[in-house]
Amino acid sequence: MDKITLALVDDEALIVTLLSSFFTQQNDIEVCLTSNSGEEFLEELAKQEILPEVLILDLKMKAKSGIDVLEILKESYPSINTIIMSSHYNKSFMGFMLKTGAAAFIPKGISPQELLKIVKEVKQTGFYFQPDQLEIIREQVAKKTPTPNINNNNVLSEREMEVLKLICLQKTAKEIGEKLFIAQRTVEGHKNNLFLKTETRNIAGLAIYAIQNNLVNSEEIFLN
Repeated sequence: MDKITLALVDDEALIVTLLSSFFTQQNDIEVCLTSNSGEEFLEELAKQEILPEVLILDLKMKAKSGIDVLEILKESYPSINTIIMSSHYNKSFMGFMLKTGAAAFIPKGISPQELLKIVKEVKQTGFYFQPDQLEIIREQVAKKTPTPNINNNNVLSEREMEVLKLICLQKTAKEIGEKLFIAQRTVEGHKNNLFLKTETRNIAGLAIYAIQNNLVNSEEIFLN
């Protein structure tokens, strides 16, 4: 099995050191980049031959905050799945974090073992929601349900609907291809079309879109 390439960015050097030591001991994780500031991370990232697949990023840092870094990553490095981990965690921030392109938003007090599980899930599925976060999202959706876009150019095809539902069920592109008897490259093409039609930036955004439009039940996300 290929190792998950992981980057760590936090302005608390002790946290970076401890997490780096923990993840380095895992057989399926390779820590490829660590940094104590957003500026330094972006400078080093530009030099990397192999990009991290998952990034654990602090929210509140001096100069460039986690949000500043995330905005740059969204435009220049969209393949990096970012986990925002913060001591300023608040469930009500969840919608904003998803809008900015985060794949997950978690409190800094989480255990290393739980964090390892989240890293693996984000690598596999592109997002991670805690059950109580989905409750918040569901409440927000109930208060303001978006008006369906009836522009024919944005209507999802039957196949795109199938792919979207399987994405929400935490299936990888390979698993989706096998289930629908299509090539993995075809799945990626459908996924790109979904991003364009739903005006979302990442897998987490697609999951929220599906919940908002009643295409999948939020509890189904935790079936696997």
